[in-house]
Amino acid sequence: MSYDPAATRPIGRHGLAVSQLGLGTAPFGAVDGNTTGAGTTRAFVAAHEAGLRYFDTAPFYGFGLAERRLGAALETVDRRELTLSTKVGRILEPQGDRVSPGPSGGERPFTFVYDYSHDGALRSLDMSLARLGTNRIDIVLLHDVNRRWQGDAVEARYKEAMAGAYRALSDLRAQGVIRAIGVGVNDWEILLRFAADGDFDCFMLAGRYTLLDHTAGARFMPECKRRGIAVLMAAPFNSGILATGPVSGATYFYQDADADIVARTKRIVAVCERHGVALPAAALQFPLANEAVASVVTGMPAAAEVAANVAHMRAPIPPDFWRELVHEKLIDPGVPVAQRE
Repeated sequence: MSYDPAATRPIGRHGLAVSQLGLGTAPFGAVDGNTTGAGTTRAFVAAHEAGLRYFDTAPFYGFGLAERRLGAALETVDRRELTLSTKVGRILEPQGDRVSPGPSGGERPFTFVYDYSHDGALRSLDMSLARLGTNRIDIVLLHDVNRRWQGDAVEARYKEAMAGAYRALSDLRAQGVIRAIGVGVNDWEILLRFAADGDFDCFMLAGRYTLLDHTAGARFMPECKRRGIAVLMAAPFNSGILATGPVSGATYFYQDADADIVARTKRIVAVCERHGVALPAAALQFPLANEAVASVVTGMPAAAEVAANVAHMRAPIPPDFWRELVHEKLIDPGVPVAQRE
């Protein structure tokens, strides 16, 4: 079985859909001399030409640079064809005592403050619209309301978000200004809490439903399916190792992969080799067997990466490959896998 990266799955109750492969623009915010506006526009054009119609961004990515670069790329196509998401929860503020050294300087003259208030969400959304150069954003996500980013302030942030930003976004959805609302984090436990406390269309979950991490499979995915909440599965490569394989310096959740992760990945690669399956293809296709997942979203800052990932999505993977992963206890029993050719 394989997947058409351009085929769509629904989000929410208002006719919105996303392509099964989405382009995440976190790498569009890089200021490293290797990533340029021209390069990210080429990546966008390649994705659009391949039929991809879902693009995700956030103010935090490059302190506004990812949104600006995506906005420049949007000028090359009919905006009405696309589904676009961004996030609220961080307000960018200029650092008045510093000037950016230039496009390759590795710095941006901004910092941020957390703000999950009602007015903060509206202000953040207005700023994103300006950076993106569009008059509409389809999906807006509350960003990083979790312990990893908020530490001991997480309870206060959660209450602020539900009393403030959530109410603002709900009103905008009711008015038809935006079409879907959700939350984007990298831990599913707090998403279950959001699901119980609010009316959300989608959740973006980063890195927690992958070939190496099925922790969201037992409770979170079934609950999303029961409630009709679509899952946008981001970071399918777990920040690197499922794209590169267990090479020296491979990363897992943005840190050097530990010995257990490397060993597990080597076992997955061995199964891949026995069935003639590329590891990145398996990583991209694995989440889509779950009916709760609407899109797999990954960073693709270069046209060559877009081409490679589109090909990986289209690559046929035999059911015996998935069955062997289950038999070898590399995929948890009960986790959905593709069953047909």
